[in-house]
Amino acid sequence: MKDTFGISRVIEPKGAIPVTAWKIDNRREINEREIRINTRLVHMEKSSFEQICYECGYDEDRIKAKIIDIVQKRGKLHNPFTDSGGMVYGKIEEIGKVFKENRPWYNVGDEVLCNTTITSVPLFIEKIESIDYNYGELIIKGYTILFENSPMFIKPEGLALNYTMTTLDEAGSIYTINTMVKLGMRVLIIGKDLVSTMVYIGSVKKALGENCYILTIMDNEACGSLTYKQVETVILKYADRFRIVDVTNPIEAVEEIMQEDSHLMDFTINCEDLSGSEVLSVLMTKEKGSLYFTNLRNGYSKAILIAESMGKEITTYSLDQYYEGYDNFTIQLLTEMRMDLDEINNMYESNKTAYTFGDKATAQRNLNKTNRIDDFVFASPVTKNLADQVINIANYDCNVIIQGETGVGKEKILELIHKNSNRKSNSCIKINCATIQENLAESEFFGYEAGAFTGAQAGGKKGYFELANNGILFLDEIGQLSPALQSKLLRVIQEGSFYRIGGTKQINVNVRVICANNIPIHKLVEEGKFREDLYYRLNICSIDVPPLRERREDIYCLAESFLAKYNKQYGIYKELTGDALKRLASYDWPGNVRELENKMHRIIINTSINRIDIADVDMIINENIYSDIAFDLKTSFRNSARINFAEIIESQEKKLLEYALKQEGSTRKAASYLNMTQAQLMRKKQKYGL
Repeated sequence: MKDTFGISRVIEPKGAIPVTAWKIDNRREINEREIRINTRLVHMEKSSFEQICYECGYDEDRIKAKIIDIVQKRGKLHNPFTDSGGMVYGKIEEIGKVFKENRPWYNVGDEVLCNTTITSVPLFIEKIESIDYNYGELIIKGYTILFENSPMFIKPEGLALNYTMTTLDEAGSIYTINTMVKLGMRVLIIGKDLVSTMVYIGSVKKALGENCYILTIMDNEACGSLTYKQVETVILKYADRFRIVDVTNPIEAVEEIMQEDSHLMDFTINCEDLSGSEVLSVLMTKEKGSLYFTNLRNGYSKAILIAESMGKEITTYSLDQYYEGYDNFTIQLLTEMRMDLDEINNMYESNKTAYTFGDKATAQRNLNKTNRIDDFVFASPVTKNLADQVINIANYDCNVIIQGETGVGKEKILELIHKNSNRKSNSCIKINCATIQENLAESEFFGYEAGAFTGAQAGGKKGYFELANNGILFLDEIGQLSPALQSKLLRVIQEGSFYRIGGTKQINVNVRVICANNIPIHKLVEEGKFREDLYYRLNICSIDVPPLRERREDIYCLAESFLAKYNKQYGIYKELTGDALKRLASYDWPGNVRELENKMHRIIINTSINRIDIADVDMIINENIYSDIAFDLKTSFRNSARINFAEIIESQEKKLLEYALKQEGSTRKAASYLNMTQAQLMRKKQKYGL
């Protein structure tokens, strides 16, 4: 078989093709069926770009490092979290002999757009020079390798690359919709961003002219850095009506829309990824109408079930694949709309407000990626790697040290090991060493014979090691054990035997010891507080559980899991808004998972209505600062006959600044949290010497 699409570049797994491979070869040298592009611009698929930005806390240096790390590990820009990529632009640098024979119109120096997903082609990034957050585009130094069958074409003249690449990402659907709509139709477009929404409207207008009615809906987070008025002004040049709604609350959205016009739509185009858009689409489409989904993530299969449950006959379509010629139609359409698309570019450039990503989209993206192993719930790639490591270690019957801050979930890791080990049918005895009294410690661990000491039970007593025989003994906070007990523990682990207190018979045991400590044990060894020989007996495998702030994607699914738990416990049904979830995810959680569960429990109890919003979350998260401020004010009132207003205001302002800086971790985030500019915050920070 001729290698016309890069099979020879696959490194792992063998037998895969580039788009499905984990890793491909991105070396610079090309073969006779390849072409190398000196790449200057990478357009990332929206969900992939937003996920990486969120994972990196919107820190540009971290975003750049993360993208380069993906490329280094995989040989291509293929986000494993969203399983999506994008497309590239650059100049042809070198052409293989066979490639040139079969596609002779391409020459070295030509500026080209690669209209195939970059999850399928080798890419190397030397440096990311800048990022355009409005379009999800990277200005880079690097190269791309394309294959003989890779779709590509010469850069069109007069069109800005940003909106051209954004639109070409959806060229198949844009063309198909143009061929499907009919004269006189009422058309609904549910847009996800301004540029792609405009082009879909333009595609309908190109087919039908003025002989149609177009209603355009966007979610209240879809405007990005632009104002509602700016978006409305552009949209209404082409559409008949424009509304901003909460797409995630489709019933209310439909009621709001229908108040002005109760007629349903003949043809609905759903471009939005948010859950709820599929319900809105079905509700707004008339009986025997048509519903088109522009991507596979926005509920195509759900919409079929929803329509069926309503007894509503709707013809549903999903995105079309790329065919040669679609790009020509799209370029012609963009050329006709160029003035208005350039105006959008000008609005973005003149708007100094930083681009912000929607809370709902971020929340849903993380919830959709929720994984579950037994009752161990996670969404973060960091935790996925941790879970894989734990299950692998579970298969080896060795001692393990689990390390991590207080509350990170070390016992959950223990349960994963136990349930996936060959000891799963035997006991797992859990002991907190910090709670054992020193004078009782030896009898608790090794047991005693009848009459061994005053107050001993008549029949004697088994110790922890006997109770855990053929199973697992978990020693939490093992660093709290005395040196004397550490010495005895070492002997039992080495020899697998011991004597009860007052006993003369040797007891043999087969125990897997797993221990945990919130301070790394090797540090205790260095400080002389823990026996080095015991440490090496225990440290066959070490598992480090990262704090919750380093795996923020988990916060979404954990919060929802705790919500479901307490909903069931109290026989209620409460839900978290996207804003509330994003607020939970932005908090640093010094107490980790344990604190998150505690706060969720309290939020649920203290909320009087079923919809938990950001204000409900803030009230519980910030209760200490509210209490401190109130206490300080009461103290001032009580201790002074007169109050110095200026001093009190300055004192509280300083407290708020200290709190925001500590909680948010950077001046940019703290300024956003306090609803002020970064410059204002910096001036106040300097004023108070913070």
